[in-house]
Amino acid sequence: MDYTTIKLEKRGGVAWLVLNRPERLNALNQTMLGEINAALDDAEADEAIRAVVVTGAGTAFSSGFDLKEQMEKRPQGIGQWRGILRKDFDTVLRFWHFPKPTIAAVNGHCLAGAFELALACDMTLAADTAVFGEPELKFGAGIVVMLLPWIVGPKIAKEIIMTGADRISAAEAHRIGVVNRIVPAADLEAAATTLALHLAAVDPSLMRQTKRALNRSFEIMGMGEALEAALDIDLQIEGEGSPDKIQFMEIARRDGLRAALAWRDARFPKEQGA
Repeated sequence: MDYTTIKLEKRGGVAWLVLNRPERLNALNQTMLGEINAALDDAEADEAIRAVVVTGAGTAFSSGFDLKEQMEKRPQGIGQWRGILRKDFDTVLRFWHFPKPTIAAVNGHCLAGAFELALACDMTLAADTAVFGEPELKFGAGIVVMLLPWIVGPKIAKEIIMTGADRISAAEAHRIGVVNRIVPAADLEAAATTLALHLAAVDPSLMRQTKRALNRSFEIMGMGEALEAALDIDLQIEGEGSPDKIQFMEIARRDGLRAALAWRDARFPKEQGA
């Protein structure tokens, strides 16, 4: 298959899935989501592939779901949003449910839906320059895949999500359990390769069954049902359209996304020392 928004490279038992829209900070548009699913289908069917690494081209991992695409297509109402959010949700969770180990190699900004994608991977390596966050509430959007509380607990998750934190350093992400390891930016690819090859050396049936057992623990605790319930709430948020999101999009269409982001940030007090 010819890809236009990603690259799929197979290297010695490891599939590298590279988000490849660097001019848009690898924003996850609907085409990219479809291509991610196609690449994962390929990697799942290929018995020679035993691990998957996802990373971003250029200076970012990904800025999240593509706001420019929303500006252009202007989805409105629950009926139009239902299919969009379902595709967003299901694509992110493919990394959680994928039968082979998945690694996020975060090389720069990793925000919103992309942050959720990294959380869905079995392990996350971060460059020391990586930045994480969930800024959605600051511009009137909801959370598509509410994985964060399951990773860091309710108090930290509420602070990050409810304040729209979007400048979480790699060191802080490691401290709260979002990141497994931090490496110098120049060493990220090598570190991800070493980890992936280590995982690839394990018997694939054993790896698949063990991952299934680990995930089953979360299923028993109700994670799947909770995520679906949170998605239903997000569908209501997007379908109804919050006043903040409507104004954000109007400014973005009239004056550009940079102006809309400036409007968003000006509404909140500056952090001490900022």
